[in-house]
Amino acid sequence: MRIIFMGTPDFAVASLHALLDAGENVVAVVTSPDKPAGRGQKMHESAVKKYALERGLPVLQPEKLRNEGFLAALRSYQADLQIVVAFRMLPEAVWSMPAKGTINVHASLLPQYRGAAPINHAIINGESFSGVTTFLLQQEIDTGNILLSKKVAIGPDDTAGILHDRLMQAGAEVLLETVTALRNNTVTPVPQPHLAETELKAAPKIFKTDCLIDWNNTTDNVFNQIRGLSPYPTAFTTLEGKVLKIFETKKGPALDLAPGAYRTDGKNYLSFATRDGSLSITSLQLEGKRKMEIVEFLRGFRFE
Repeated sequence: MRIIFMGTPDFAVASLHALLDAGENVVAVVTSPDKPAGRGQKMHESAVKKYALERGLPVLQPEKLRNEGFLAALRSYQADLQIVVAFRMLPEAVWSMPAKGTINVHASLLPQYRGAAPINHAIINGESFSGVTTFLLQQEIDTGNILLSKKVAIGPDDTAGILHDRLMQAGAEVLLETVTALRNNTVTPVPQPHLAETELKAAPKIFKTDCLIDWNNTTDNVFNQIRGLSPYPTAFTTLEGKVLKIFETKKGPALDLAPGAYRTDGKNYLSFATRDGSLSITSLQLEGKRKMEIVEFLRGFRFE
C-alpha cells in the first residue's frame, strides 16, 4: 500500500521508523511548519521532519490543511492509506481522501481519554493502566471505529515521561499490526463502546493553570499531579517568591504545618505539607536555575 504519514513530535517518529524498517511503502510525510524557538528564535524543525529527511522522504508542511495547493499535492501521491500519529485535527477533505481511509494512533484505550493529553491525564487520575488504540478517523475527534488496541501498565511511581516512552513503543507495534491487517483484510473496524458522559474520562489540553499545585489537596492527588506533568509541562509552586518546578517527590507523613508550608534541614530534604500528609521533593528546578536533585539544590540555596 502507498502510505502517507502525518505526525510532529518524537512520539510519532517511533511509528514512522517502525513502518520504514518493516518495508512499508511510505511515499510522503506531512508535518508542522518550522517554528522559531529558543532564545535566539532560530527556526526549529519537527522531530518527524528531521527523521523523514534523514530517510530521504518528501515532506509537506502546510500552514492550512484546507489549502487547495496542499490538497492537490496530497492527491498527487495517490495514497491508499494515511496514518496520523500526534498531529493536528484533520478536515474531512484530508482524512477521507485515501481508499482505505485514515487511521490514527491514540495513546489511550478509547473511548477513555479522548483529547490532546491522554498520557498526562491518565497519571493525574491515578490510573494503573493505559494503552494505545488504532482507529479510523471520522468527523468528531477520537470517536472513529476501533481497529486494534493494546493495554499498557502504569507503575505507582511512573511519570508522564516514562509512560510516554512505553506507549510510544507500544503504539509503533500496534500500528504495524494494524497496517498488516488492513492490507490482508483481516481486521474489522468496531464502533467504540457507548459510555454515558459521567463514565467518560476526558484528556483536554493542559494549560498553565492545570500545573499550579494546590497543597490543600490530598497527598495522593498532588503526587499524581506532579508525576502526571513530569517532565513536561511540569507542576509548580512558589518558594520564597520564586517559581519552583517540581519533577519528582516522595510521600511522607503529616507535618504540623498548614498546607503549602515547608520544612527543611537545609541539607537533605525539603518537604511541603498537604491536606493529609506531606511530599518530599527529590527533583526540582528553581526559576532562573537548571534542574537539580534536592541535595545539590539545598547545597546552594539560602532560605530567608
